[in-house]
Amino acid sequence: MDISLTGLDDVYRITPSRFGDHRGFFSESWNKKTLSGLGLDLPEFVQDNHSISSKVGTVRGLHFQSPPHAQGKLVRCGRGRIFDVAVDVRRGSPTFGQWIGEELSFENGNQLWIPAGFLHGFMTLEADSEIIYKCTDHYAPECDGAIKWDSCGVDWPLEGITPIISDKDEKAPTFETFQTPFNYKG
Repeated sequence: MDISLTGLDDVYRITPSRFGDHRGFFSESWNKKTLSGLGLDLPEFVQDNHSISSKVGTVRGLHFQSPPHAQGKLVRCGRGRIFDVAVDVRRGSPTFGQWIGEELSFENGNQLWIPAGFLHGFMTLEADSEIIYKCTDHYAPECDGAIKWDSCGVDWPLEGITPIISDKDEKAPTFETFQTPFNYKG
């Protein structure tokens, strides 16, 4: 497994090894012992989520779950290709308001670890893209939140694409009006 830092503190790119032959490949997408041995101790995961987006340009996010049910997420793309985004919203963080975007695909096998205190969203780059992610807390509707997808300065890969956005995400508050419930503990 390969672990590398992204441009944001505490957000990591994790690329599991693939062992292949004429039949295909095998990969451990998550192994707590292996990651701990490499110096990355992630919290316990309590829930797995799986979604599919049928059209290119589907944008989901930017979402968060506030305390006391804040969620960290380990995100991967099981089929297709997505542009996955994390935005630091931890008050006092040296990277507050900054974002990173990574292409996650079935082909590259990359995953992103996005801890609590970050907005998360993605845009599909291929039709029928599947997103699979582990969460560190259970879904709690009373803690569910969103910030408008185009209000954080994210450079979405929209060339030639009209984004497909839910009513909820389109009507979400903007980043400039957001009062973050997260604090940096660095």
